[in-house]
Amino acid sequence: MKLVSLLVLLCIFLSFAGISGKIKGYVKDENGDPLLGAHIVLDGTTFGAESDEDGYYYIIGVRAGEYTIRCTYVGYFTVVVPVAVKSDLTVTIDITMYRETSELDELQFMGTNEAKADQSKTTSSRSIDLSQVQVNSASKKQAGIKTEVYDELHYRGGRTGEIPAQGFNTEEYANHEENTVKETNTTPVSTFSIDVDNASYSNIRRFISNNQKPDIGSVRIEEMINYFDYNYESPKDDKPFAVHTEMSDCPWNVENKLVSIGLKGQVYSRDKLPVSNLVFLLDVSGSMSDPNKLPLLKKSFRNLVENLSENDIVSIVVYAGAAGVVLEPTTGDKKEKILSKLEQLQAGGSTAGGAGIQLAYKLAQEHLIKHGNNRIILATDGDFNVGISSTSEMEKLITEKRDEGIFLTVLGFGMGNYKDNRLETLADKGNGNYFYIDNEKESRKVFQADLLGNMFTIAKDVKIQIEFNPQTVESYRLVGYENRILNKEDFNDDTKDAGELGAGHKVTALYEVKLG
Repeated sequence: MKLVSLLVLLCIFLSFAGISGKIKGYVKDENGDPLLGAHIVLDGTTFGAESDEDGYYYIIGVRAGEYTIRCTYVGYFTVVVPVAVKSDLTVTIDITMYRETSELDELQFMGTNEAKADQSKTTSSRSIDLSQVQVNSASKKQAGIKTEVYDELHYRGGRTGEIPAQGFNTEEYANHEENTVKETNTTPVSTFSIDVDNASYSNIRRFISNNQKPDIGSVRIEEMINYFDYNYESPKDDKPFAVHTEMSDCPWNVENKLVSIGLKGQVYSRDKLPVSNLVFLLDVSGSMSDPNKLPLLKKSFRNLVENLSENDIVSIVVYAGAAGVVLEPTTGDKKEKILSKLEQLQAGGSTAGGAGIQLAYKLAQEHLIKHGNNRIILATDGDFNVGISSTSEMEKLITEKRDEGIFLTVLGFGMGNYKDNRLETLADKGNGNYFYIDNEKESRKVFQADLLGNMFTIAKDVKIQIEFNPQTVESYRLVGYENRILNKEDFNDDTKDAGELGAGHKVTALYEVKLG
């Protein structure tokens, strides 16, 4: 029996470090209520964003220089304000919008100066250029725009649902050709590896929540299907898993049928599972300061720590410009010590992901628990720009350590520079799970509700092979699993890597079939 473990995060944004900065802010009306859908652009550029339901907006990757922000909202005066973007810094521009029918007695530009403008009542659309108004340092009114500059290494505030700038998105996804229909007369056998990852579902949810169209490569149907719980019966007679099959009408093609094949892993109590040797590998580079990165990471790992047994061992390795050990191996009964180290983490520097992975594996190897759950839990957005950075180099290292009994589970965070293709590959090569954490609820699902299945592997290299009878099935198509397809001969090849099944895990595969 082996453990599957938790999750990890490395976040990065450094491909533009040293030459770009960020702009964030809050848009509200004259009553202080947040405005959803305010349009914020940098004049003369393709950069922009829209405010979310809480009024926050976020623009990333803006080259250092001087710009003009233009904020528009239907029924409100347009607000125009100059902004200076500096390398590796975040500029905060908070904006108050006034209805066109409102009496505009005074506006302020707060930061290096304060400004006042007398405006007459009007129903026509006009722009308010705050760079041209007169200084009024004695004013006490708190309306207008507030500008503050935060050091990128220490800023920890802001919004939780950033929307990347229009036209500047470096997220990466691997595209896969959709499975085609197979004729059973020529290809009666279908073979594939199981997949218990859930990252695609929560990542797509993030896109939709931000009113964005998901990247086609982010859609992996099997991960969406397997995100949900199914009422499969547990295996009997101490078997590692049970198989369940079912057939129904195909909802998108009434002429065909839908065949469901489900696996349910054996459920074990916590005291029946092996002791864990966990190394948290956490990205604390400069871009991790965003609220949906390092702050959410801390909350996620707090959930995990609270569920550790007293005999489990935890280490913490972090990396930014360099990698280092924050917490030497510590037993699970010292939760306060572990949590204290987590809370002290701050973001800053570049992204030495390769050095971090090497150090984490070294620490895991030194404290290897024979027949235990030895696992690296990586938290990141998948971007590495210092040291070992190529996917092939990392795959080689991770595969070697996997064969030595150390698995890798990956947690993805953030957006704008997210590298989904890399993270999925690393988790696959490391015999671990891959998750995308977009909010606290998802964190609780991964580290509390589904903890045992996500932490403890009970079956390695699980493959499914289905042989259709040409006399009853004319053709078939596997729904999803495009990047898990195997050759027929791979099924009996023990050296061929496949997916892992955790304690209590459920895996579902669907076939669209045409009966003969």
